[in-house]
Amino acid sequence: MPNPTQRATKLFMQTFGTTADALYQAPGRINISGEHTDYNEGLVLPVAINFHTVIAVKRRDDDVFRAVSDAFPGQIKQWRFANEQPFNHDDGWVNYLKGVTAAMSHSGLHAKGLDLAIVGNVPLGTGLSSSAALEVAFGTAISYASQLHLSPLAIAQLAQRGESQYMGLKCGVMDQMISALAEADNALLIDCADLEGENVALPESLNIIVIDPRLDRAAFNEQTLQRQRQCDQINALLGTDSIRHLSLAQLEAVKNSLTPEQAKLINHIKTENERTPSTARALKQNNIPRFSQLMQQSYLSLRDDFMLHYPEVDTLVNMLHQLVGERGGVRFSDGCVLALVDHELTDAVVNLVEQDYFKQTGIEAKIYLCSASGGASRIDS
Repeated sequence: MPNPTQRATKLFMQTFGTTADALYQAPGRINISGEHTDYNEGLVLPVAINFHTVIAVKRRDDDVFRAVSDAFPGQIKQWRFANEQPFNHDDGWVNYLKGVTAAMSHSGLHAKGLDLAIVGNVPLGTGLSSSAALEVAFGTAISYASQLHLSPLAIAQLAQRGESQYMGLKCGVMDQMISALAEADNALLIDCADLEGENVALPESLNIIVIDPRLDRAAFNEQTLQRQRQCDQINALLGTDSIRHLSLAQLEAVKNSLTPEQAKLINHIKTENERTPSTARALKQNNIPRFSQLMQQSYLSLRDDFMLHYPEVDTLVNMLHQLVGERGGVRFSDGCVLALVDHELTDAVVNLVEQDYFKQTGIEAKIYLCSASGGASRIDS
């Protein structure tokens, strides 16, 4: 099969009858540590992966945008810069693009229109952040084409602002930041309060494996939204901006007014923020047994304190943990099971998922073998 760059070039020619001026790409991501801490202004440790969205573009002389995607063939979406219509859920995937241009226009930026053809191999609806890859690739294309000279961080912030304000989807900035700023072979330790980032080199001994256990995504997404709303309720109750910044004195003063569920949610956010820099340190030091322990703690905290519990995930994580032991880390993250394991265990992990896990559950899980990618960029021809 042709690579995404070749496919984007072909789709552009087929749709618009001319050649594109340039191509841009942005990666999807996985998150090693820091589950549901990003929108609580906490610490996260994501990695960009070698699955990308690629956009072929041609600059226009007006302010019109025309977009086509190979994921939704036959649809040509059109809108004008600074004249985006109110959000309409039925508009589908183009809302992510409209959100970016809306955020730019509301920030006082001005940009020329583009014709664009979008192709990608980031799996849709699997928790690998195809939406952020689309937003960041698009923001990067606009910045280059209109000579806005935006920094990668600025593009990430505009992309997140568009999704949260234009589309009304509560999200942190982790996905957009790692897609925009990642360096190959590194994770990025991000403080979501001040947007500071620190590269964390990944041990060469570890392979990244993502396993989609085929959860009911609609039910999973609704449950995670419920947890977000509960975090908002806790902040409103305590009069704080973020659970992360709750002091021990504040918690002691209000502990009798918290429900058991609220106390559990707070405990997950607080302990996950402690685990995340420890996980980064373990990777830096190539201390894989410690890394394995921290990943297991994160998994248990998400299951027991954040109350995201799925029997098929428990089965898979427990099987993998028994296989991998202290030669890697395994946990549940954004609807997928993430395993960073010794190279020598890769085939055994794949066999376990395809054979043993299938025999036990009847679920044909999807496996993605990943590597740590660099961030968004223009593709040089």
